[in-house]
Amino acid sequence: MDYTSTPSGYRQRKLQPKMRLRNTSPDGPDDSQLFEDTSGVGPKAQMGGYRNQQPVPQAAGFPGPSLLADPMSNLAMAYGSSLASQGREMVDKNLDRFIPISKLKYYFAVDTMYVGKKLGLLVFPYMHENWEVSYQQDVPVAPRFDVNAPDLYIPAMGFITYVLVAGLALGTQNRFSPELLGVQASSAFVWLIMEVLAVLLSLYLVTVNTDLTTIDLLAFSGYKYVGMIVGLVAGLLFGRAGYYLSLLWCCVAIFVFMIRTLRLKLLSEAAAEGRLVRGARNQLRMYLTMSIAAAQPVFMYWLTYHLVR
Repeated sequence: MDYTSTPSGYRQRKLQPKMRLRNTSPDGPDDSQLFEDTSGVGPKAQMGGYRNQQPVPQAAGFPGPSLLADPMSNLAMAYGSSLASQGREMVDKNLDRFIPISKLKYYFAVDTMYVGKKLGLLVFPYMHENWEVSYQQDVPVAPRFDVNAPDLYIPAMGFITYVLVAGLALGTQNRFSPELLGVQASSAFVWLIMEVLAVLLSLYLVTVNTDLTTIDLLAFSGYKYVGMIVGLVAGLLFGRAGYYLSLLWCCVAIFVFMIRTLRLKLLSEAAAEGRLVRGARNQLRMYLTMSIAAAQPVFMYWLTYHLVR
């Protein structure tokens, strides 16, 4: 019957699935069904089947768990960690030999109250009476507990602030440049190092036994930056007259501060000497103390007078 002659026959032929002729040769399978439905089989289905049959390759460069199970790798890791720990201990030991980190922590043990009192003492040292450093079991107490103890926080911050104020002063005069600011900072640092070395050489030549260390001298020499900052700020606000008046006040203040502080440090060993030796050494100590104190105003003026116009 021809189904295409009617509309219903056309629909029946359109609804028939795609068929293909099965193998009906004598050697092939003998099946009563002559056609096989292949409408569900397509290129995508075949590709999916092949894809599912292929094994997933291992990620390139990933060694897998075999590396963790390798005893040689574990031994190498343990040896490397031991070498790293030994190197760190060696660096810490040599660093503490040349740079006393434990001692530097003492000089930076400050707080806000100490900084305020110390700045007031540097600018108004005239009313202060007790200048002796407090000790606890033959060890000086931390600076935050004693305003007379030397510290490195104020000298370090004073040096940085001085460089910044110097740059501001140069900028107000249209003379600012990074090279000039670098020269200003380097010259101030070099003069500070030369001052400390000169004091150490003087102590060695006069054979004065004192408990002053190099860090103590660096701290005392760095206190002059406070007066230099005060003078520069007064010069920027009130001109050269304000600069000279403020700097003169700060120079006298730092002179008094250094005399009263270093006098106790340099004369601490005089009681153990004989009367004649003590008299000669005391005179040398007083001259040395006066020289160190008098050098502070000279450096203060030398490093600031060209910044105010």
